[in-house]
Amino acid sequence: MQHHEIHRIGSDDELRPALLHVPPTPEGDSGPRPIAVMLHGSGAGPEQGLNLLEPWASQSGVLVLAPASASSTWDTVLGEQGADTERIEGALDWVRARFRLDPERVVIGGFSDGASCALGLGLARADLFSRIVALSPGFVPRTVPTGAPPVFISHGTHDTVLPITRCSRIIAPRLRAAGCEVSLREFDGGHVVPADVARQATAWLLRPLERSARRARGQSGHADSRETAL
Repeated sequence: MQHHEIHRIGSDDELRPALLHVPPTPEGDSGPRPIAVMLHGSGAGPEQGLNLLEPWASQSGVLVLAPASASSTWDTVLGEQGADTERIEGALDWVRARFRLDPERVVIGGFSDGASCALGLGLARADLFSRIVALSPGFVPRTVPTGAPPVFISHGTHDTVLPITRCSRIIAPRLRAAGCEVSLREFDGGHVVPADVARQATAWLLRPLERSARRARGQSGHADSRETAL
């Protein structure tokens, strides 16, 4: 009988290990697995990241890797790419060594600060992450883009924590101008991830990449590749 697995990734004495949820493989599907690296919001933990796309990720057989930031938020949000970035990439390497992953469905995403971090890392490591899921992001951290991956953005029109008019409605057109294909899903709500948004995000990350998106991977959205804030 197939069953769900939860793996702790990190040393035994690590207080905030990354968590990996491995759902059953969908019946009749023996191919490489999709994976979503989901980053928690400020002050939260990996359990939040693990649950952002549920129950749809489990039903679709998507592996979910939920790292933990070393402090209350991610170093990328603070303008650095240091220990947190190493932890994220190290945890993904751990998964790659044990599971066969679909390179076109290696997604980085997150909620709130985690969404902002995902935008920065997804653009900086377009060679590693094929898509970005940003749920209620605040901004795009300053980074050096290495490609223009497709992006799914959701945001509540009544968000008082990160107002949509100062955040996603500015982020989306700037990403499009940088060459990214952007799907912006606005919903009637606050600083949350509604179940229907989680369902849509999961369906979006499972869609085949368009040919133009494949070409955009590994190509900078900026001709001079200088560090930029979108």
